[in-house]
Amino acid sequence: MYNNEIHFSLWCDFVERSFLAGEFGTLIEHNIITAATSNPSIFKSAFLGSKAYVEDKKALKGKPAKEVYETLAIHDIKLAAHALLPLYEKGDDGFISIEVDPFLCDDAQGTVEEGKRLFQAIGYPNVMIKVPATDAGFMAMEALLSEGIHVNATLIFSPLQTQKCLEAFARANQKYEDKSVLPKAVVSIFVSRFDRMLDARLKEADFVTSRVGIMNALRCYVMIEAYGLPNVRALFASTGVKGDILKPEYYITELLVKNAINTAPLETINAFIHIAPKKSNAVPSSKDIDNFFNALSANGIDIDQVYETLMQEGLKSFKEAFIEILTALE
Repeated sequence: MYNNEIHFSLWCDFVERSFLAGEFGTLIEHNIITAATSNPSIFKSAFLGSKAYVEDKKALKGKPAKEVYETLAIHDIKLAAHALLPLYEKGDDGFISIEVDPFLCDDAQGTVEEGKRLFQAIGYPNVMIKVPATDAGFMAMEALLSEGIHVNATLIFSPLQTQKCLEAFARANQKYEDKSVLPKAVVSIFVSRFDRMLDARLKEADFVTSRVGIMNALRCYVMIEAYGLPNVRALFASTGVKGDILKPEYYITELLVKNAINTAPLETINAFIHIAPKKSNAVPSSKDIDNFFNALSANGIDIDQVYETLMQEGLKSFKEAFIEILTALE
């Protein structure tokens, strides 16, 4: 745990072979990170941009592109899982996440089957299967968690998605036999994309900028904490910044709250640890959060439309990254 007093964890939103063989272990050893996450965009950057995969890709030449992708990804996830296993065994996070094929986002059964297959192929207990928060995804999350597979619910933008995740996890907990050791789940609430989408419009309206993502994340966080599932935590994702208007660690320091997780890019983590605040932030009341979104609406922002747009853009970006990887690996 990065901060035991407030039960706050810092996870690394980055996976790449040479990093896993070096700096990753140092970050774990120094108690800076206690887990890691991956997604198709991260793997695209690694597999297509790093020299660490050249020999493996040569050896796999002629294999189907998805088989090559999974071979490379599973190897990296195994490396991360092995390094994190001691943390997992002592109950201090220790997870590594791998996402199912993004094209399965509307196929519940296909997602469950692929999630199980990946979990078994990796062979470590500290793997989280990452599932997009679609209607099919909620069914898949419930099925996987109920069978003892840890779940990372990803691409969460709205309170409605948050609620559906919590309901799915609650049903899974009821089905799982050993209530004393429930499998873990996180609800990954995306943050910075709201501000990148809205800040220009809000600046013109003389409305506070770089706050919508934070207030929305806290809105979902309050729901998760109030629901009280012992094996489920809020995870703040998409917490890197673009440009130099905001400090690189902005979305970590602003969301430093009790019982939460922040998964951030490596450069964001490095900026944060030089600041290293120890105290948690006060969480706005539900009334204050509602007032913020009422004011946002009064300034012409349809937040429900924003939620839908960001979700569709998120799915599209993961699908496009996946296609680029497969095309390059053919």
